[in-house]
Amino acid sequence: MTPPKTLPHSPYLPFDPTVSQYNTAFGHLLPWEFNGWKRESLSWKEGCYLHAGLNPAGPHRLTGPDALQLLKDACMNGFGRFSIGASKHGVMCNAQGNVMSDGIVWRLGEEEFVSFFLTPYLDFLVDSGRYRVKGENLSGKVFLFQVAGPRSLEVLEAATGESLRDLKFLWHRPSRIRRAGRGHRDIDVRIYRLGVARTLAYEVHGQLKDAQAVYQALLTAGEPFSMERLGLQAYGMNHTEGGFAQSFIHFLPAWTEDDTFMRYMRQVDPSSLEVLSHLPGSAGPDVTKRYANPVELGWGHMIKLDRDFVGRSALERELAQPRRKIVTLEWNEDDVLAVFASQFRGGQDAQFMDFAANPIWQGHISTVFSDDVLVGDTVKGISSGRMFSVFYRAMISLCLIDLDCSAVGTEVQVLWGDPGANQRRIRARVSRFPFLDLPPNREIDVTALPAHFAGS
Repeated sequence: MTPPKTLPHSPYLPFDPTVSQYNTAFGHLLPWEFNGWKRESLSWKEGCYLHAGLNPAGPHRLTGPDALQLLKDACMNGFGRFSIGASKHGVMCNAQGNVMSDGIVWRLGEEEFVSFFLTPYLDFLVDSGRYRVKGENLSGKVFLFQVAGPRSLEVLEAATGESLRDLKFLWHRPSRIRRAGRGHRDIDVRIYRLGVARTLAYEVHGQLKDAQAVYQALLTAGEPFSMERLGLQAYGMNHTEGGFAQSFIHFLPAWTEDDTFMRYMRQVDPSSLEVLSHLPGSAGPDVTKRYANPVELGWGHMIKLDRDFVGRSALERELAQPRRKIVTLEWNEDDVLAVFASQFRGGQDAQFMDFAANPIWQGHISTVFSDDVLVGDTVKGISSGRMFSVFYRAMISLCLIDLDCSAVGTEVQVLWGDPGANQRRIRARVSRFPFLDLPPNREIDVTALPAHFAGS
């Protein structure tokens, strides 16, 4: 009998003996929740949170004379302006126009870029030999912490002792985290104004050796601002509330549509392909139903047709004649309650509905729950990322739906339950997108916020 594998605790944050439930998606133990998902999910509306659960975030350094050209060839984004200190939401598509990978790209120098979450597709492009570039996997070398919510800037200025009002949305720059006590050196970090909570949010990046010291310093700085530590469960929930479609939560990258890439993955990391094999939800086992293009995901405004790039022709057609769009579905309260009530009625129980949300990221196995959305008996869309918003007291999900059913107020039904299970139709209506209706990060004037830093 093979003994069970023992996983270490995440090296990115201190061990807390009060945490009782963990996630294993990144090969170590990550807290699933700290002080309860309700408190944590309210944090990005009422206070702020500190999240360490994205480590390692697929960090990748790309250097060389063809580094920018590789990005231009692979990404749908425009690169007419890409200054040092700026960033882009890089989206790489295949010839069919479906998303193969999306993530963040920083520019650190004329020939130096750092990306997050673009692997393994970026590795495939680097290893192709078509470009004079060098790729470096930074996993296990660097950390990423998220600090998000209306009080996040105050926390970071208290931690750094400097004004960060110069940082515009999607820009980043060096800073330092102050250590308590005399004789302790400050810690070099990079502060980045971005976050999927949609409210004001930042990221703190640095070297792994400093991760736990920075984490503790941020917690200390956050005490006067009621900072919550965010577990991985609530992290997945903020994507749905904020309307940020997330791969491996709301859709799957269209890897199987590129035979060359699939051969590459079978050689370098065949275990990672398991994410395409477990597909819960009424949408069934057809992985292609979970593929999406950037137009229907709401990213069409980022497409720049000023040059050739992979997928351009397909995206040009999609822009001219889109077929679906992303919306929020608000699930009928009585129908949701009936699913829970059925658990108490023998022989009539519907498939169990995890509360507060569908689970995400379990080891190498995908848990992208996707449910068919019906009008009458016709499938008109696919729903994913179901979660209960305690802030709005509503069960919601994101949905890629046919344009003729996308108007706010349209009545649809979500087919709940795996094929072969005791399925139920749950009434839902198309609601506002994004569902979170607080001021977004991009539009917040941080110069008008209270200051909490030395010299203020």
